[in-house]
Amino acid sequence: MSRPVALVTGGGQGIGAATCKRLAQDGYDVLLTYNTSSKPAEMLVDEIRESGYDALAVKVDCANDGEVGLLAIHPWMARKIDVLILNHGAYHRVAADQMTIETLRNTMAINFEGAVGVYKAVQPHMTDNARMVVVGSQLGTRGSPHGADYSASKAALAVWARSLAQQLGPEGKRVNILAPGYVDTAILAGDSSEKRQQREHEVPLKRVGTPEDMAGTISFLISEDSSYITGSIIHVNGGLYLP
Repeated sequence: MSRPVALVTGGGQGIGAATCKRLAQDGYDVLLTYNTSSKPAEMLVDEIRESGYDALAVKVDCANDGEVGLLAIHPWMARKIDVLILNHGAYHRVAADQMTIETLRNTMAINFEGAVGVYKAVQPHMTDNARMVVVGSQLGTRGSPHGADYSASKAALAVWARSLAQQLGPEGKRVNILAPGYVDTAILAGDSSEKRQQREHEVPLKRVGTPEDMAGTISFLISEDSSYITGSIIHVNGGLYLP
């Protein structure tokens, strides 16, 4: 009996890598995409395979229509996709009043248009009861003075995902949005110790989130325990932002 298949974009590091590991533990074979660094992705694949599940990493620039098109005809598509996690993204620290149109277009192409493109490519190969989780951000709701382009892309992503949830619900498919707060990933890697302490102080739970915190929520959102949840934005931020 074949195992269910999960596709995770941006699966080579951070939240994506933690999600791949968690989904393998949950019984999924995992197809993950990466763009800029193959070594972490290949190491992750080896780790998942050693645990007894199948995994494969493929290079896909989600803003490149040609590469996304190749994903659509990948041999794994014949197995059908049970779970789609749209996690890839780019973040540029640019003051809102200094953001250029070029920066905005680049961010939207990767974060928003890239996600829509991957979905369009994969959609014909999804199972009847497929589940999707779109990784957004708290900044997609509250905005950011140093990441207006990122906030705009995540806001667009969330509204698109909610629209998709309304359309696909009658078909038995579910779509939800994960909105992380501060998470210990590459985005925070440049923080000084003082900045890190400031972040921890801001969070009511007094810590920065981990990629595993996010992966656990994603695991819940694709499980039968969340079978009556769709079109929801799930804020996972330790109480930092309470919409």
